[in-house]
Amino acid sequence: MRKFLLILGIFILTSSATFAAKIPDEVQTYIKNEVPNVDIRFDGVIIMPSNTIYLPLYPALFADKKSLAIKETYPAGLSLRQEPNIVIFNNDFVLMRVLTDGEGHRTVMHQATPPLEVRTGLLPQDMLVPSGLIIPENIKSIIGNLKIDTKSEDIIKVNNEDTFEDFIKNAGSDRPQPLISQLANKIVFVTTNYSKNIQVVEPGHGVPKYSLAQKSIPIDVKAVREGKFLLVTSYDRPFIDVVSVADSRFIKQISLGSNPEQILLDENNEKAYITSPSASTIFVVDLKTMCLVQKIKINGYCEHIFLGSDKLFYVDKLNNEIWAIELKKDYELKDIGKFPNVSALAYANNKLFISSRTKSRIAVIDYDTLGLVNEYTTVSKPTAMILQGDNLYVLGSQGNEIQIIDTKNSGIAGKIELKTGGFSSGLTRIYGTNYAIVTDIKNNYYTIIDLNNGTVLKTYELSIPIKDVIIADKVRLFD
Repeated sequence: MRKFLLILGIFILTSSATFAAKIPDEVQTYIKNEVPNVDIRFDGVIIMPSNTIYLPLYPALFADKKSLAIKETYPAGLSLRQEPNIVIFNNDFVLMRVLTDGEGHRTVMHQATPPLEVRTGLLPQDMLVPSGLIIPENIKSIIGNLKIDTKSEDIIKVNNEDTFEDFIKNAGSDRPQPLISQLANKIVFVTTNYSKNIQVVEPGHGVPKYSLAQKSIPIDVKAVREGKFLLVTSYDRPFIDVVSVADSRFIKQISLGSNPEQILLDENNEKAYITSPSASTIFVVDLKTMCLVQKIKINGYCEHIFLGSDKLFYVDKLNNEIWAIELKKDYELKDIGKFPNVSALAYANNKLFISSRTKSRIAVIDYDTLGLVNEYTTVSKPTAMILQGDNLYVLGSQGNEIQIIDTKNSGIAGKIELKTGGFSSGLTRIYGTNYAIVTDIKNNYYTIIDLNNGTVLKTYELSIPIKDVIIADKVRLFD
């Protein structure tokens, strides 16, 4: 089979301070040792477990010290975990705590005579500071060219009573449904085909708690970094929008130059792969810095992107050709062959599983020889697949059922009947778990499946239309 070498563009973005702010390694290590559950955000904001926010001030010149230590705090004599208002390290790096004044405004500590390290420090110039932050006049120089919104105009949170969407206004009473333990401390994000907004739903409830306003109807949404951020691709927008869930704001916009669609996460390596079919390109985003680091030029109009081991697979929508990208072999491109109406891909043990939506069959291909190893008759209208151990879960949209195929013994291991009576549109693993979500786009249900046992845990009804359902860890919101 022919092999081609991809054209690879690599962007080096970390060398310029105008992009991602990076807290010095020794400072990060010190903070994490003192406060193990601290969150150091990619733009430089430091969020304590208590939700206290610290803003970093970079010195004009770092003092040369062999061992980092706190030189001074205000009030004096406090450790970092006691959350003083100002922390000055012996290398002149400063942390300033965000406070709230008597009128509810965000500010920092006002001092008649601020220390030199504060007066000469500078906030990261790409940082998203709390909206409406007030800086005392005698240290205004720390702002530099940083833009600070004086109002909450960038807040995208929309309460239900303020929404213009009829399907929320007509949702009726929110009847609680029994909550399973697997959804404890989780939050549900729902997209629809009728709104630009991302609906935020508490597990066990049918009516959204609030929504996050978007600039266009989302194509794909993924929760990353333990649910702290949402990556969003939208129609007619050549950007990836990064939403901070804790403060309901667009925190960053990653410009791509062409319209992105599907988002595929590789959180083990802290990367996201984003397809742009119209540009025959796959973009790679570093989830630590939320920066574009690579772009991969490919053949065709890519869809159904899938990560298996150290390979990316995709289907060329124009001709049903399947391609593999060897991530560890200089992005070598391998032609797998053409298959009719491919609906999903899965990969394990050097074998590629390919489902055909119209043929209701699954082909098993040996990756090295590209020979046909096996073929299964499967459920009607197979839409999605998940591999769990030796079992392949295949969602059939028409019959609202999941077939379980034992890939080791090449037999049917069982069937899960969803009993939602609608049209099952998606099967998605809940990241970091052995559970999956099945969405019913017709009757507005989502069902939680235990992939280890092949059982239904619970089906929940929503009072709003469903396109996709994303379940993530709940994060503590900023007041």
